[in-house]
Amino acid sequence: MVILSLNCGSSSVKYMLYDWKARKVLASGIVERVTVGGSVITHEVPGRDKFALKQDCSNHKTAIQLLLDIVSHPQHGVIRSFAEISAVGHRVVHGGEKFVKSVIISDETLGVFRKLSDLAPLHNPPNIMGIEAARELMPEIPHMAIMDTAWHQTMPKSSFLYALPYAWYEKYGIRRYGFHGTSFLYVAKRAAVLLGKDPFRCNLVIAHIGNGVSLNAVRRGVSYDTSMGFTPLEGMVMGTRSGDHDPAVPLYVMWKEGLGPKEMDSLLNKKSGILGITGKYTDRRDVIAAADQGDERCRLALEIESYRIRKYVGAYAAAVGGIDAVVFTAGVGEKAPIIRGLALEGLEYMGVRLDAERNELAITRNSECEISAPDSAVKVFVIPTDEERVFVEDVAALSEGRYDVHTNFKYRFQAPGFQNTMRDDAFAKECAANPRLREVACRPPVLVRA
Repeated sequence: MVILSLNCGSSSVKYMLYDWKARKVLASGIVERVTVGGSVITHEVPGRDKFALKQDCSNHKTAIQLLLDIVSHPQHGVIRSFAEISAVGHRVVHGGEKFVKSVIISDETLGVFRKLSDLAPLHNPPNIMGIEAARELMPEIPHMAIMDTAWHQTMPKSSFLYALPYAWYEKYGIRRYGFHGTSFLYVAKRAAVLLGKDPFRCNLVIAHIGNGVSLNAVRRGVSYDTSMGFTPLEGMVMGTRSGDHDPAVPLYVMWKEGLGPKEMDSLLNKKSGILGITGKYTDRRDVIAAADQGDERCRLALEIESYRIRKYVGAYAAAVGGIDAVVFTAGVGEKAPIIRGLALEGLEYMGVRLDAERNELAITRNSECEISAPDSAVKVFVIPTDEERVFVEDVAALSEGRYDVHTNFKYRFQAPGFQNTMRDDAFAKECAANPRLREVACRPPVLVRA
C-alpha cells in the first residue's frame, strides 16, 4: 500500500509518499508559492540529492498534478505511475465537535468542513481546495481527513467552555477547540516511550513552537487543556498573532481609529505577535540575531514570548497535578535553545532542571534529545514532530478497517525501538559536522523499520 499525505496551505502543498508494506518513506517535499507566482517544488528521496523545479502553479490542482508528475517521473520519481497510490490522507485544521478521530472523506464530510470554514478562515478553505483537487485527479481511491482538532476532543467542559453567554456555545459552537492536534498526538506518544511509561499514565506539557505556537496539557495521556482556543489566535505570542490580550483593547482601537472587524482581524492575526513587537521580523532566527546585535525590541520579543510559555507551563503543570516531562517540538521548539532556556528559567522549584550545555547542543529536527539535568525530577525533551507519520498510520488503519480513537488504538511509532530511517540518514550527516550532537540524542536500543 502506497500512501500519499497532503497538507495544503493557502500558498503551499506539503507532501509525503510512504510505502506501508515496506515501512519506509519513499519521498517527501513541498510545492511553494502556489497561486502567487514563481512556484517551485522541492522533492526529496532518501539517498538522493534534493531536486528542485520551478513551474508556476496557479491553483492547488496544478500543484498536486505537479507533485504527482514528479513522484512518478522516470528520473526523479519513486513509483511508475500515480495509479500505484492506494489512498490519500489530507490535513484539515478544523473539524469542530463532530469529529473525534480521522475519517474517510465523503461529500457529506466536505460539506461539514465548508460549514466550519468560518471558524478557520485561513486554513479550512485551502485544505478543502486540496481535497477537491486531489479527489478530482485521483477519483478511484479513498481520501481521508486527519483533523488538528480531533486530539483535543477529550478536554472536559471546564477546560473548553468560555465564561460567555451559554447560548453562544449552543447556537454558534463558540468554545475552545485547540489546534496542532496531530503534532501533539505524535509527541505525546513518543514522550511516553522515552519515559518508559504507559502513555495513559503520563502527564506532560508539550510546547509546539513554530510560526504558530500552542501549548498542550496532557493528563493521563489525553488532551486536558490547550492554549489555542476558538481560533488559533488565543494563547501564546506567535510570529504574527497576538495571543492572549485584554479583549477590550481591539474594541478600543476600533473606536479610536474607525476600524472595521475585518481590519482588526487582520491586525491581530497578521500584524501582531513577534512582528508587532519587533516591527520587522517574524522568523525567530532573525529576532535572535538582531537581539545579539543589541536590538532592544527583538530582545524584548524573546523575553515576552518565553515568559508567556513559562506561565503556561506552570499553569498546566498545576492543572494536571504535576508532570513527568516538558516537551519542545516544531521548528522553533526544536532549534532555538535560547527560547527553551528562557521559557524554563526559574522552574527549578517544580522539579524542572535544564542542562544548559545539552540545551545548546540540541539543535536538530532529526533526533529526539533529552536536555534536562541528570537530577531533574521532571524530564525535558526535544522531540521533532512528525504529523505525516500520524497521517499515514491513520490512513492505513482506515483502509484496513482497524482504526479507532487513539485511546483504543496503538500506533507503530509507539514501539520502543521505532526508528525513522530517513531522519537517521539526515542525523548522521549532522553528526559528521557536529559529533557532540550524539551526546544529547535519545537512541532506542532496538531498531524497528520506519
